[in-house]
Order: sequence, then C-alpha cells, then structure tokens
Amino acid sequence: MQKIQSGEDYINSLRDRGLIVYLFGEKVLEPVDHDMIRPSINAVAQTYDLAISNPELASVISPFTGERISRFLHVCTSVEDLVNQNKMQRKLGQLTGTCFQRCVGMDAFNSLYSTTYEMDEECGTNYHEKLKLFLTEMHKFNFVVGGAMTDVKGDRSLAPHLQEDKDMFVHIVNRSEKGVYVSGAKAHQTGCINSHWMIIMPTMRLGEKDKEYAIIGGVPVDAKGITYIYGRQSCDTRSMEGGDIDVGNAKYGGQEAMVIFDNVFIPNELIFMDGEYNYASMLVERFTTYHRRSYVCKSGVGDVLIGAAAAVSEMNGVENASHIKDKLVEMSHLNETIYGTGIASSYQGFKTKSGCFQCDDMLSNVCKHHVTKLPFQISQIAQDLGGGNVSTLPSEKDLNHPEIGVLLKKYLKGNKKYSSEDRIRVLRLIENMTMGRNAVGYLTESVHGAGSPQAQRIQIGRMMQLEYKKRLAKVLAGINIDSSKDELVNELSDYFERVFKV
Repeated sequence: MQKIQSGEDYINSLRDRGLIVYLFGEKVLEPVDHDMIRPSINAVAQTYDLAISNPELASVISPFTGERISRFLHVCTSVEDLVNQNKMQRKLGQLTGTCFQRCVGMDAFNSLYSTTYEMDEECGTNYHEKLKLFLTEMHKFNFVVGGAMTDVKGDRSLAPHLQEDKDMFVHIVNRSEKGVYVSGAKAHQTGCINSHWMIIMPTMRLGEKDKEYAIIGGVPVDAKGITYIYGRQSCDTRSMEGGDIDVGNAKYGGQEAMVIFDNVFIPNELIFMDGEYNYASMLVERFTTYHRRSYVCKSGVGDVLIGAAAAVSEMNGVENASHIKDKLVEMSHLNETIYGTGIASSYQGFKTKSGCFQCDDMLSNVCKHHVTKLPFQISQIAQDLGGGNVSTLPSEKDLNHPEIGVLLKKYLKGNKKYSSEDRIRVLRLIENMTMGRNAVGYLTESVHGAGSPQAQRIQIGRMMQLEYKKRLAKVLAGINIDSSKDELVNELSDYFERVFKV
C-alpha cells in the first residue's frame, strides 16, 4: 500500500476492505459509496487536504520516518505542538462544520506514550518500545488511527469483574503464545469505520480483580471478529433522498458506531498493556486531559454557526438592529470562551518523563465543562435569529416542483439581494447544526464526549487546591499560620509552582 497523501488517496484506501457493517438491519457492501456514510468520510479526507494546503498547521516531520505526516499521528514534544493541535482542530471545524473524527486517536497516542514509558520504568516491561514501532508503521503509511475507550458498561454500579455478563467491558477471553483474544463492545465510536486501525483501551480505573480488562492493543479495523453497527443521527435519511438542500450540510458529517469484538486477536507486538490494572487510571486521566482540551474543535464549528446566524439575519433584512448585533456578540463571546480555555490548557503544557508534553489538567477540564453548556446557548441564539423557518420549511422537492416551487420562491423571499434558495440553504444549515445530523457532534457529543459533565466537576474539585488558597487568604487577612501545615500546603501548591515557573 502506498503512503496516503491527499483526501482522494485516503478515500481510495478505504475501499474493498470487507468490513462487516450493519445499517438499517442490512449489511453495507461498500461504506465508501453509501449516501449516509460518505459525508463522514469526506470530513476525514479534509484532514489530509488541509495538510497539503497548510502543511505547517496540519502536518509535521515524523521523528520515526523523517517524512511529513498528519499532525493527528504526532506525539507532542513541545508546547508549540500542543497549541498547533488546537489551531488545526479549530480550522477543521470551520472547514467541515462537523466532527472530523481523528482527535481520539491523536490523544490516545499522546497519553499512551507517557504512560507506557512510566510503566516500563517501574515494571520492567517493554510496552514503550513496541508503541514506538507501531507509531513508525502508522507514520510510514500516514494512516487514520482511532481510539476505542468507551465500554458499554452494563450495570454502572458494578466493577467490570462483577458484571453478570463479562462482555460489558472489553476483556481478554483467551491467550496463546502469540497474543491474546478479546471480546466485548465499545459504544459511540467516532469514525471507527473510517479508520485504518484502532487502539483498544480501558475505560475506567481498574482493581486487582479486573486484570483481564486491563488490556491496550492495536487492532486493524478489518480484523476478523469485528462487527460495526452504524448509529442513527437525527434527519440522517435526508442524505438518501436526493438533492443537497434539505440535508443542510450535504458534503460533511460525523460518524458514530457500536463496535462488537468477538474473539478478536491482538498479537504480542501490538499489546501496550496486559494486566497492569493500576496504570489504567493513569492512562484514562491523561487521555481525558488531552481529549477534553481537544474540544476546542467545537469553536471551529461554532464559527460556522455564528456565520450562518449572521448571514440569515442579513437575508431577513434585520442585520442592523441593535439586538441582533448584540446576540451575535454573545455568540462570539461564548465561542471564544471555549477556545480560550482549551488553548490555554495547551499553552500551560509541561514535559513528562517520556519527553511527551502533557496539557494542563485543570484548564482542560474547564474547557470541556464549558463545552457541555455553551454550544447549547450558541445554538439557541442561532435558532432565535433564524426564526420559525428553521423548523418548518417545506422540502426541497416542493421547492423544485413546477407549480408550487414558484410560490415558495415568492413567499420565502427576504432581502432582495439574496435568492429564496440561498436563504433556505442557510436556514437548513442552522437546522442541521442545531437539531439535525451535525447536532450530534456539536451538542449531544459536547455533553457526553470525553466524560459527561460530572466527570469534569469531579476533576476540577480534586484540583481546586483549597488548602493552598485558604493559606493565601489568611496571610493577607493577617491571620497567624500554623507552620507545621506548610509541608502539606507546599505539596498542594505544586500545580502553581509548575504554572508560574519561568
């Protein structure tokens, strides 16, 4: 196989793989050509085309092959790398108006890089070297690699080993001299069908009795024993009706699927954790730190929605009204809040023992917590500015009808500078992003992706450093400080020492 360079190369690389994909109760013979699936493939293809048009932003020189590769495959070795990830993510959000499906794999590589290094250092294992060999192979072909973390979980009150059905968490079911076999399922898997490889990871902190669930490994998406069940999205069948207006965003879309593993083989050379249950929490916490910061992508999607709201205001002839301008300002303020906290997390990144740079944990969680709320507020304003037509427009077939189409074009006219069709297209885009197909990635995923809101609040609570902050207040208030507690306070203030260090 040749190295993937362009979006077209990427699309061609997905053909004839024999994946077992179910959609609407039927097997999909060729996902690349399926009307509902193709927009999500186009969104991933844009990550390659951006690397051609803006190589400094979306690509890097591989330290393993010496050739230029996608930034989505790169392990960050500087603050600049972390920041450029965010800038790339925002740009791709602007270009696609949806999820481009590669951030989970990127964040998995970075969190695994430091975790395997520290596992090897403390346990005498050789996972880190195997990971670097795997990365070298991925770089050689410039593949898309997805991350598979979210287990279906079953009864949430029970640990993995206590589940009545052990397959509620992906786990090892058999072993051989050459590797292990795993079964179970991963839910909500972004872009899995559009990837070349997946990295299977634990989804939560594990105990000693959960060793069989402490497995991390690389698996080709066309491996024997894997079945994909494509997830429904609101208004998704519009992509199969013909035409390109009612879809709202006909070219680009997201993708989520359930992945079923039935005795899937992982060879020893692709295993990066095998039973080291006490390192599962390290991996999950580092991954979520990267990934919660990666939600700056929503600010790029927000840019598109703000543009659509501004455009429809002009098409409605109300762009100069003060309250319209103020609502656009509010949308921008909310959107930049998301971006600001995310990129600040990257700017405050720090070097781990492995040489890989980790972004700031507190600001990453603050970023993602904003994302669970602010896109909803931005969407509400967009619907407000769009008006009732956002949800009641007649169909594209009616618009093109030889008799009633003329009437619709007459009565759906706004500002004379714009055609009725252009006004309808923008209204459909707002519908698509706020309650249609791409609302999945902009709204629902914003709540649940990388951990639901309470997960961020728990992490923020752990990092508040209240003892240190109380000491600061007491000193300024003139209250005597018990110096015997300074050791505790100094330990708690390590975070600020790192942040303020020049």
